[in-house]
Amino acid sequence: MELAKITTRGQITIPIEIRRKLGVKDGDKVVFLEENGRIVMGNAAMLALKMAQESFTGEAERLGLKTEQDAVDLVKDVRRNQ
Repeated sequence: MELAKITTRGQITIPIEIRRKLGVKDGDKVVFLEENGRIVMGNAAMLALKMAQESFTGEAERLGLKTEQDAVDLVKDVRRNQ
């Protein structure tokens, strides 16, 4: 268990072990989420990437892309038609 103290301005220093586990460094953003009545902190960039990946789930099948070459051909076609 790690402990952090809140300053009068509402700031905290995230303990180094927690920063390492989150994969955050100076300048990175963290996100606070409520899950089952608890507040959970996470790496904002990783959460955004995960959400983007989830939003693309099933798109290859929907577009009829079965191979990497199918994707390359689609990109070439889109570029050709711009």
